[in-house]
Amino acid sequence: MTKLSVNINKIATLRNSRGGNVPNLLKVATDIQEFGAEGITIHPRPDERHIRYQDAYDLKPIVITEYNIEGNPIDNFMQMVLEIKPTQVTLVPDSVDQLTSNAGWDTVKHQSYLQEVIAEFKNAGIRTSIFIDTDLKLIEAAATTGADRVELYTEEFATQYEKGNKEAVKPYTQAAILAHELGLGINAGHDLSLDNIQFFKQNIPHLAEVSIGHALISESLYLGLENVVNMYLHRLQ
Repeated sequence: MTKLSVNINKIATLRNSRGGNVPNLLKVATDIQEFGAEGITIHPRPDERHIRYQDAYDLKPIVITEYNIEGNPIDNFMQMVLEIKPTQVTLVPDSVDQLTSNAGWDTVKHQSYLQEVIAEFKNAGIRTSIFIDTDLKLIEAAATTGADRVELYTEEFATQYEKGNKEAVKPYTQAAILAHELGLGINAGHDLSLDNIQFFKQNIPHLAEVSIGHALISESLYLGLENVVNMYLHRLQ
């Protein structure tokens, strides 16, 4: 079964909008796990506009499933991850002022840099994943960085699927097959939703984990958080 990791950035955004501690991020993370999710994902950014660096530390004893921290491996991020030692770190090439992740790594151009960063995380016993597009040359290059997994950037699939173009899943299928052949685990994330997750899961072999935040939290406004978590789990079976 593909694991569901819930990205709680939007919970932190809502909390920060009033300056207090409502909703309580730690309580929400605890509840999400009790509802059945197999992981918690956060993506702290340098301006701390949603997840704060302190949140990452505070969540460490709360997350009893899998703890996934995403971000660009700038110095502060690397120091934080190495101190917390989450289950997984997902490397994302965001700029400092990035609104949301909108591209994967060029694993050819940044090969040596990624090798250096990944070696440091792996020496600390942290599973590493690279946020990446479906270009097969980039998948091949990802396999030589030392990474354990790749996370397929699924915005293009989600956009095309909404338009009725189910053929858009094919590059992701091919990328997953190649990644598996090269010894990489396969994660996926970005714009996956209740509408498209089952189709995506059915067409992606060896899919280990999906990380879902914006859609899941938005759907929960109408359907309730516990209900939505279980709807995702059902579709991922």
